[in-house]
Amino acid sequence: MFRKSLTLSQKKQWYGVLFVTPLLLGLVMLFLLPLIQSFRFSLSSIHLVEGGFAVDYKGWSNYSQLFTTNPDYPRRLTESVINMVVNVPIIIIFSLFAAVLLNQKFRGRALARAIFFLPVILASAAIANLDISSFVGGASLSGTGGGEGGGGLLQSFELKKMLTESGLAPVFVNYITGAVDRIYEIISSSGVQILIFLAGLQSVSPALYEASRIEGATGYEIFWKVTFPMMTPLILTNIVYSIIDSFSHNSINSLISETAFKSFEFGQSAAMSWVYFAVVTAILGISTAIISRKVFYYD
Repeated sequence: MFRKSLTLSQKKQWYGVLFVTPLLLGLVMLFLLPLIQSFRFSLSSIHLVEGGFAVDYKGWSNYSQLFTTNPDYPRRLTESVINMVVNVPIIIIFSLFAAVLLNQKFRGRALARAIFFLPVILASAAIANLDISSFVGGASLSGTGGGEGGGGLLQSFELKKMLTESGLAPVFVNYITGAVDRIYEIISSSGVQILIFLAGLQSVSPALYEASRIEGATGYEIFWKVTFPMMTPLILTNIVYSIIDSFSHNSINSLISETAFKSFEFGQSAAMSWVYFAVVTAILGISTAIISRKVFYYD
C-alpha cells in the first residue's frame, strides 16, 4: 500500500514543529532541571557550609514572608505591573505610527530607519552602563529650567492643567501626562517593534491598496480597513514581546539579585523569582487570550 502524502496544510504544520524543535530541546535540556531546582530552593532555607551549601525544607514560609515581612517586594512588583500597563499600549501605538511613516517613499528613508533603530543599539549591554536615561533626563531638565526663558517645552503639569480645563476625564489626563513623562523610555523601547511592523507593512500586497483606491476609499479608511487588520497578528507579537521586555528591565530584577548575592537569602530570592514568573505568565496568558480573538489572518 502506498503511504498517503501530506496535504499542504499538514506540511506547514510540520514545518512549524520542526522550527520550534531546537527551542523545545534547549528548554528541556538546559532550563527544565534548573527550573525544578529553583522551585525546590524557593521552599527551603539555603546556607553555606564547608564544601558547598545545605538545603533545609521550610515549606511555603518564603512566599508568605514576601507579603508580610518584606516591605520592598510588593511595592516594586506593583510598580512593575503598573509601568507595563502604561507603557505597552503606548509603545505599540508609537511603533505602528512610526512604521507607517517609515514605510512611505521619501528621500533619506534608510537614514530615518537607522535613526529609529538607534535606541536598540543604545540599550545594548555595552552602552547601558552609561545610564543614558539619567543623562537625557538631566539635560531635558536643565534645558527647561526656571525663568521665562526656560518655557520652550511643554511640561507635563502644564499639559495636565490644559487637558483638565478642556473637560477630559482624569483617568485619560493622568494616562496622557504619564506618557509624556515616559517619552524617552517609550522611544528607547520601540526599535524592535518598529522593525517588526515595518516588515509586516512591506509584506502587504499592493493590490489591496490599489483596489481600495479604485473603490474610492480615503487614506483614513484604507488604514483602518486594510492596514490595521493586516497588522493585527504583528500587534499580538509585539504586545507579547513588549510585555516580556518591560518585565526584563526593571527594579524588581535588581531586588531579586541583591537578595540572593548581597543578603545571601537564596530561598527568598527564588520565591521572589517564582512569584514574578507567575505574575508575568498570568498577564501574558490573559493578554494573548483577549487579543487573539480579534486577530485577522489573511490567507
